[in-house]
Amino acid sequence: MRLLEYKGKEILAKYGVKVPRGVVIGKPDDVDKANLNYPVFVKAQVPFAGRAKMGLVKRAGSKDEAKRIASEYLGRVIQDFEVKKVLLEEGVDVVKEYYVSVTIDRSSRTFILLASPEGGVDIEEIARTSPEKIFRGRIHPFEGLRDYTINAVNRFMGFTGDLAYKFASLLRVMYNVFEAYDAELVEINPLALTRGGDFVALDVKIMVDDNALYRHSDISVEEEGDLTREEIEARKYGFHYVELPGYVGVIGNGAGLTMATMDLVREFSGEPADFLDVGGGASRDVVKAALTLLLKDERIRGIVLNIFGGITRGDEVAYGVVDAFKEIGAAKPLAIRLKGTNEEEGRRILAPLGVKIYETAEEAIGELMRNLQGGGR
Repeated sequence: MRLLEYKGKEILAKYGVKVPRGVVIGKPDDVDKANLNYPVFVKAQVPFAGRAKMGLVKRAGSKDEAKRIASEYLGRVIQDFEVKKVLLEEGVDVVKEYYVSVTIDRSSRTFILLASPEGGVDIEEIARTSPEKIFRGRIHPFEGLRDYTINAVNRFMGFTGDLAYKFASLLRVMYNVFEAYDAELVEINPLALTRGGDFVALDVKIMVDDNALYRHSDISVEEEGDLTREEIEARKYGFHYVELPGYVGVIGNGAGLTMATMDLVREFSGEPADFLDVGGGASRDVVKAALTLLLKDERIRGIVLNIFGGITRGDEVAYGVVDAFKEIGAAKPLAIRLKGTNEEEGRRILAPLGVKIYETAEEAIGELMRNLQGGGR
């Protein structure tokens, strides 16, 4: 999970990294309570790069202007993410900008320290155009960040004396945060050198292993992370949902069955719009919530529901479908394959809806795709 900028800065500041003076707000009127010196930068808190190019970082010369910009950002849905927080930040007297990060190199099964004297742009762009400007220092997980690596990066960056000492301290803090938060990435870009000779983290990206979130009670998944509205809804009801760029909705029970269903959609020349696993023993409420989510998704043109019931009961699945149709209506074509426990009862419950139940997933997906492709894409 990628943490929002303000949370990443909060964590680094707790460990001693300097960050710009700022305030996080959730309502435009909160600008009046922010005790800041103007001008400030108004920054929409979203979990993706390129905010400035998208117009999501603007300079405000007064409270009224900051409030107007905050009103423009808050509540907007951008790339399926709803902007709930805005960061107001005082400017910093910058002399030069750098890049620095600690991340995982899966190919070598080590951690890696990356640094560059060229900050403020994507590291991928630097790697493509000027690879010689990137320092790469491997960190063995059992050894940690060693002094010889710190000395090497200081030489590469051209830091000596007091600057070398401050940069070394910064690197140690970043690595400590990387370990303490089970992170996959701790990145500062840009890292500013101020006229006063300090390093200040102007923008921060921290990505935490999803499987370790239970160990970090200070992180609110819903408020401080990168979940979309749909993913928050999925967590609320306990099913697994991942958005994909296609147009065919997929629901299954069990990760293997769901992935196999996605593969079948591709076999029939379709593109899955999601991975949605309601899990074993899904109740009618879970099925209803899952189907409702896809019925509301404007990207999706048709849905396949592939259930092979063991502990998942066919009647519970059927009641969930009925409940979703009552709330949303049969707004999109739905192909259902329902086999296993209470299969016949499930078919009986679904009969009044006029939805066809198929014996195999191939039959269900094949007919659904013929209908969708016959209607144009």
